[in-house]
Amino acid sequence: MITYDALHRENHNITELSNVLLYLFRERTMCDTDTCCELFHRFTNKVNEHIDLVDRNLYSQLLTHDDHQIQELARNFMSGSLEIKRIMATYMKQWCPVKAADNLNIRDYDQFLQESEGMFGLILERIQNETEKLYPLIRELSGDLRKAG
Repeated sequence: MITYDALHRENHNITELSNVLLYLFRERTMCDTDTCCELFHRFTNKVNEHIDLVDRNLYSQLLTHDDHQIQELARNFMSGSLEIKRIMATYMKQWCPVKAADNLNIRDYDQFLQESEGMFGLILERIQNETEKLYPLIRELSGDLRKAG
């Protein structure tokens, strides 16, 4: 069972890491630091763990609901999860290959920054949608103000 407070803490932590990383990535010399790489790997792990947690715990009630719009919302969030994971995997393959897992592999800084901003933007949009749409809907349907799933 996961609480809304725990979900909000996770979202806050991901948002904070995202903002710090974007700040660091905008300064080219910071991208190659061990600290930046460690923060980036922490960020990707937290995003993947959060998506897995939400996917495992929050959709069953929505997918079996009588209202087809509610079912569609759950399916949209689920497909969004797959898309974020796909984009992150492509990003990791491009900028963080397995053979250099501890370092970012930046050959084209402008492209790296553009793709990074796009990926962070997508994840921040997802967090906002969870906070403004998903959690309130689950709270309303379940009547439980503390536990999300």
